[in-house]
Amino acid sequence: MTLPKLLLFLSLPLYILDQVTKAWTVGHFSEPHAGYFGTQDIPWIIIPDIFHWTRVHNQGVAFGLGNGTAWAPVVFLLVPVIALVMIRIFWQKGAFDHILSKIAVALLLCGIFGNLTDRLVQGFLLERVKDGSLWERLSSGYVVDFIAVKLPFYDKIVPASQGWWPTFNVADSCICIAAVLLFIGGIKDEQAKAKAAA
Repeated sequence: MTLPKLLLFLSLPLYILDQVTKAWTVGHFSEPHAGYFGTQDIPWIIIPDIFHWTRVHNQGVAFGLGNGTAWAPVVFLLVPVIALVMIRIFWQKGAFDHILSKIAVALLLCGIFGNLTDRLVQGFLLERVKDGSLWERLSSGYVVDFIAVKLPFYDKIVPASQGWWPTFNVADSCICIAAVLLFIGGIKDEQAKAKAAA
């Protein structure tokens, strides 16, 4: 399958799902107070003690690293742009030959654009900085996380979590799945090259 088809039939629908679920979350949960990253509202309980829907602002990366720092908004606006450039370079060099690798790239693009959209837009929608400068609103950008799942034994690894994995979203899920597919696709590519050389 070609990249344009993957973008149309995989990346685009997942990007739309990501943005719709985030917009629903922002529209149905109150904005966290200044200095806090999670809403004060009660989570929407989908499956009790397993799967909750909530609203968390993430200015950093995985596990909220970088939240509240002055450098996070700048760094994490640049990182996706660098990632997009690297994907283009590797694609042109034929690094993504296996179908799993191509699907992984489509998922990566969805994840990158989904979270980049948040960082560029969400700060402008915050009530507390609506009268702020352009930079203040842009630097208040964040990624909307809303999926909260409780994992067995996670509380043994991180006791303070009470078993709840850090909240995430559709774009994050796409990036994680893409990482696994890239790993498997890389193995398949190496196996194919080894067979061709034999």
